[in-house]
Amino acid sequence: MALDLPHRPRRNRKHPAIRAWHRETHLGAEHFVLPLFIHEDATDHNIASMPGCQRLSPDSLLREVEGALSEGVRSVVLFPNVDASLKTPRAEEAYNDDGLVQRSLRALRGRFGDDLVLITDVALDPYNSDGHDGVCTEDGIILNDETVEILMKQAVSQARAGADVIAPSDMMDGRIGALRDALDDAGHTDVSLLSYTAKYASGFYGPFRDALESAPRFGDKATYQMDPGNVREALREVAEDEDEGADILMVKPAGPYLDVIRAVREATDLPIAAYQVSGEYAMLKAASANGWLTERKVALESLVSIRRAGADVIFTYFARQAARWLAE
Repeated sequence: MALDLPHRPRRNRKHPAIRAWHRETHLGAEHFVLPLFIHEDATDHNIASMPGCQRLSPDSLLREVEGALSEGVRSVVLFPNVDASLKTPRAEEAYNDDGLVQRSLRALRGRFGDDLVLITDVALDPYNSDGHDGVCTEDGIILNDETVEILMKQAVSQARAGADVIAPSDMMDGRIGALRDALDDAGHTDVSLLSYTAKYASGFYGPFRDALESAPRFGDKATYQMDPGNVREALREVAEDEDEGADILMVKPAGPYLDVIRAVREATDLPIAAYQVSGEYAMLKAASANGWLTERKVALESLVSIRRAGADVIFTYFARQAARWLAE
């Protein structure tokens, strides 16, 4: 018996070509930023909690980026594992013009020219002996304005070394306007600011902190990163970052905060980035390694969902794998 139905949505699902006609969300390598961990060692170090990711030597960094470019991933962001001897309470190494990030930027620009978009992280936690994103007092208070002064030096140093996009992840108040002024005053008016606008005090960052050996020495980051229960607060951050001159806004983490991505998308005309963080990646990798999930299917599904929520660009450790899968 045939049901008397005026509409049968399945007719639009019956063939791959027909499904492609009206697919609402497109995912491609052009949407990805590949996060890369770098260190001074001449050998690579595997990151146990992030299978497939390594701390890269200077030579391996060049090879990794060459491979990413060949697969259509044209944007990378650098995160340094800094030797403990260089970490200080005021993070002076962050703005060393001959520091690890700055030398890596010059090497990448020299090898790949304008084919590559170079993004850098602005925050003090890789360089701070306390492991926090800002300068700490003896009783554990994070100093906002003093931190911003150091971030300005860090951003200008990175721009001087060749960064295309400065991405402050520190969550200090007022830092976007201060960084914009510092960059412009130093002649770097074309360098973009990608603000970690809604960065939550999340439990999903653990593997990343393992990779950089940058976990806080005391306390947590709840006094400057956002409360996971809040959405309206994210919209306040959006308005402030827009007013201060941000070019792109980020939500971090991505998967557990799809509603925030959507809310931010609806609140601004600026491009939206989202960071599929280390814990999201590690969960999918672990479940797939145990045979509980199919890695390719769930990785691509997670990335499509982030795009569907409203992200224009996705920072993801799956970038190279996903680009290869999508090209098949």
